[in-house]
Amino acid sequence: MSTTSFDGMKVFSATKAKEREELGSRITAWLRERPQVEVVDKIITQSSDREFHCLTITLFYRSKNGS
Repeated sequence: MSTTSFDGMKVFSATKAKEREELGSRITAWLRERPQVEVVDKIITQSSDREFHCLTITLFYRSKNGS
């Protein structure tokens, strides 16, 4: 992760195939509902075992208005 400061983070995670397919839409909707948020960094993590494949996207953000 970079040294950019952030105010918060949001974790999006999915294990089922359909949920993984819809993950981008969920993130886009979350961002559209929060126009004051500026994403400053992200971490994408994939893990799996014999049965499940988990995709996690963590967004680090700060307020655009500085508060």
